[in-house]
Formats: sequence, structure tokens, C-alpha cells
Amino acid sequence: MSSSSADSAASSQPACRIGKAATHEGPLALTARAPRVPADRLVAEMVPPPRFGVVSFDNYLPDPNQPSQAEAVRVLRDFAAGLGDQAGAAGGGGRRWFRRAAKPAATRTPRGVYLDGGYGVGKTHLLASLWHATPAASERKAFGTFVELTNLVGALGFQETVRTLSGHRLLCIDEFELDDPGDTVLVSSLLSRLVESGVALAATSNTLPGKLGEGRFASADFLREIQGLSAHFRPLRIDGDDYRHRGLPEAPPPYPHETVTQVAHRTPGASLDDFRALLDHLSTVHPSRYGAMSDGIHAVCLTGVVPVPDQSTALRLVVLADRLYDREVPVLASGAPFDQLFSEEMLRGGYRKKYFRAISRLTALARDAKSLAEA
Repeated sequence: MSSSSADSAASSQPACRIGKAATHEGPLALTARAPRVPADRLVAEMVPPPRFGVVSFDNYLPDPNQPSQAEAVRVLRDFAAGLGDQAGAAGGGGRRWFRRAAKPAATRTPRGVYLDGGYGVGKTHLLASLWHATPAASERKAFGTFVELTNLVGALGFQETVRTLSGHRLLCIDEFELDDPGDTVLVSSLLSRLVESGVALAATSNTLPGKLGEGRFASADFLREIQGLSAHFRPLRIDGDDYRHRGLPEAPPPYPHETVTQVAHRTPGASLDDFRALLDHLSTVHPSRYGAMSDGIHAVCLTGVVPVPDQSTALRLVVLADRLYDREVPVLASGAPFDQLFSEEMLRGGYRKKYFRAISRLTALARDAKSLAEA
């Protein structure tokens, strides 16, 4: 789904006022929210989301059966330390240590890393740990998803985005998308300009389900799509199972409609929405605003969950699931279980990595919501 799609329907709606949840009588509603997000907020929020706000290499727990995970930690620690060393050698400016002319291409050490692996192996945790470990003030390093980066270009324009980010020491891009050629080329051009300004790069993406074990499939796709930047990246393969469900019980089954409604009414800051109505509403709000749409929401309650009807709707739901997961918002639902949201055709198609990630994250949030139903 291209993040540069028009959002005229959303911009014509009144701005959403989001107050403290405790002052709201009864449950809130996501379908009543269509917030406007100013460009300066997009820039200021380019930091790891709350779920990854205090992570570090120390609290990443490598699977002892997957040595590539411990190796990734070692390499990323060295990478972060190297950024600090290079900044010191540049006299604190940090702007010239990554110039292309510093060394011949054949001998230059890659100044970017790409984390290649399946969903749920902890790539976002490691990427955020790199951001936290890099010696720089927060305004000199940026962290965002691929979609958020393209949204920033749409809000600021290409040249202004280059100017805004070129003073950074590090740019971390989570969930790099390879399925939208236009946006991929746009971001490739942006990264080329940032590399020339001395910005170090780090990115993650997912190896496609069904391609695990085939070596460098995802990294080969990534390096081809970003064209001339491939020499700047060192791919790091991270193997393993989805940590969100490793050794944990199955997610609770969907709850009765009445239970979901009761929880929504008794839980401060909870929202309550009919699932079909929410899907319709998402089509009127640009995906860049889904994070703001969930501001102040402490739990999401959904009634009548059904399989999504089409791919465009499914991709919007994926973005919402990502933003709720980032903010650690539990999700309680009635209707179909989350592993039935996407059709078999969708799970075999080109966007399947997104859908598997959404199922994984929604399942984790459903597990988080179990205590609300049992209260």
C-alpha cells in the first residue's frame, strides 16, 4: 500500500480533540477520530515507539538454539561504538566521516546494516537498541517505519526531508517495504542523498514465510531494490522462531459480544467499535494518522470481527495493528479469531509478510487483554 495515496477524505473532517480518558463518559470510539498530524510532529516522533522505548542489547534475549541472534548483537554493538568513534574523529561534527570519497569502494567498510529475518525474531528490538546505543542527542538520530518515512516526504517534500535528516548521525528504518516500487525508489533516492551527507543507515525487513532457510532471499531483494546503496549495507541474517509466542500459551479465543461490551464500559480509556465500521472508517483516515488516532486509548474492544473483505482494507488493518502494538494497547474482540482475518489467497500473495506480522502482533495484544476480561 502506497503511503503517498491521497487522503482528501480524511483532511476534510474536523480535527480530533483527544482529552484525558478519565473525563470521558463511557467507552471511546476509534471511528469518531480523524486527527490531523502536523509535519513537525512527524519529525519529533521519529524515535522508537513506547514498546521499544527502553530496550537495549542487554535485555535482548538471544535464543541459545539460534547463534545468529547473539552474533547480531555483537555486530550491532560494534556498529554503534564505531559511530561514536567516527563522530569523535570528526571533531564532534559527525558530518564527514561517511563521505563516499573517504576510501575506495573496494576497501570501504559498509556503514549501514540490514537485519534480515522472519517476523518475531526481535529485529525491531535490535534496531531500537542500536538507536539507544548510538552516542548522539535524540534530535541527531531518527527511528521510523518505512511508511512513516514516506509519510514524512509527503508532508515536507523531498528536498526539505533531505535537509531535515541530513544533520543526523543515524537513521533507523523499520519494516522496509519491497512491495511498492514507487515508494521504494523514492526512499532509495532519499537514502542516497543522506549517505552523501554522512548519515549512517540501519534497516529491517522480513524474510517471506515459505522462504525461510533459503539463505539471503530477503537481503538480496533489499539490496537490489535500493540500487546503488547496496555497497553501504552489511546484511545480518537473524534466524529463529516468533519470540512473541515462544513458550507462551495460545491466545485466548474470541469473547462473547456481551463480554467485550462490558469490558469496554468498565475500563477507563477503552474504545468500543464494531469491526466492520472500523474498517470502513480506516479508509477515510490516512495511515500516517493511525498512531494519533490511538492517542489516549488504553484498550481496544472490537465486536463482530470478520475476515477482511479485500486487500486494500487488509493493508490498512496491518498499519493499525502495528501502531497498536507499538503503543502496547491490548485488544479484546468478539467474532472470528485473528488467525482467520486474512484469506488463504492473501497469505500466499505478495503482502503475506505483512499479514503474518499482523496476526502475530494482534495475537500478542489479545493475550495482553485477557486480564481485562477476567477482572
